[in-house]
Amino acid sequence: MTEKTAVTPAGHTTPPARFSHGVRKGNILQTAGQVGFLPAQEGEPPVVAGPGLREQTLRTFANVLAVLEAGGASWEDVVMLRVYLTDTGHFAEFNEVYDAYFADLKGVPAARTTVYVGLPAGLLVEIDALAVLD
Repeated sequence: MTEKTAVTPAGHTTPPARFSHGVRKGNILQTAGQVGFLPAQEGEPPVVAGPGLREQTLRTFANVLAVLEAGGASWEDVVMLRVYLTDTGHFAEFNEVYDAYFADLKGVPAARTTVYVGLPAGLLVEIDALAVLD
């Protein structure tokens, strides 16, 4: 049986509870939900990338990608993205950012977007990814 391996990229904040930023088991890599925090600074609280959805979404994509790469994956390996927005009014703007970000991706993943109001104050988006590696 293949062991589970925790994946924590450099620059990520320490999770607030007992979980990993990502877990790889065999050829499966699941990221935990990532948000738009800038790279962690030792001894400092997390800082949000910006007040707007665009800035937070791009930073969240960068944070998801960091976990994927630390686990040996890329966006091309992602088969599912789950997106959580805090406001239904953000769907159109999010889709614009999403389409531009993934414009060159060969095989787009399945995606699910839902509205979730449980993110900490100031955070507008959370994304997790499921990747299958060859």
